Amino acid sequence: MHFLTVFWKVLFAFVPPTEYWNGWACFMVSISLIGVLTAVTGDLASHFGCTVGLKDSVTAVVFVALGTSVPDTFASKVAAIQDQYADASIGNVTGSNAVNVFLGIGVAWTIAAVYWRSKGLAFHVNPGSLAFSVTLFTIMALLSVLVLLYRRRPSVAGGELGGPRTAKLVTTMFFVSMWLVYILLASLEAYCHVPGF
Repeated sequence: MHFLTVFWKVLFAFVPPTEYWNGWACFMVSISLIGVLTAVTGDLASHFGCTVGLKDSVTAVVFVALGTSVPDTFASKVAAIQDQYADASIGNVTGSNAVNVFLGIGVAWTIAAVYWRSKGLAFHVNPGSLAFSVTLFTIMALLSVLVLLYRRRPSVAGGELGGPRTAKLVTTMFFVSMWLVYILLASLEAYCHVPGF
């Protein structure tokens, strides 16, 4: 694993320690490297989707989201193991995705809107399947919260951080099946097999 990851280790070795500028140097360099990697990943994903004949929205939901969420998953696992409750891990995933969406879309759209306004033109964004995806995500997020609340009951010893093996397997299969259903429905909507809104 060391030889497979040595490039990333060397690249992120350029991030300065948190002692410089009260942590601002570390933050600025880290966010810049993450931005560059995100741009490269998005470009590679777009080329991959073009090569295999997938729409950009399907490539984003399946490959880009999976690739960017796996590190969040491991960070949440570490947070869940080191904390008495699952609040830190849930907060990590929610916060990370919120930052990705609000900053990733918001900053880019703000820059584009300011640019086009300076040219005297209006900035329009075709919403595409955004409403369908957000609605589907919201429904599944609510189902996930209900499952976590149910698993927190005293009858399930160990709660959402463990419990009986059967409860863990059922919960895992439910969450994986929700992810697969999301991918399936988002893909079917992207190819106009399911009506969007």
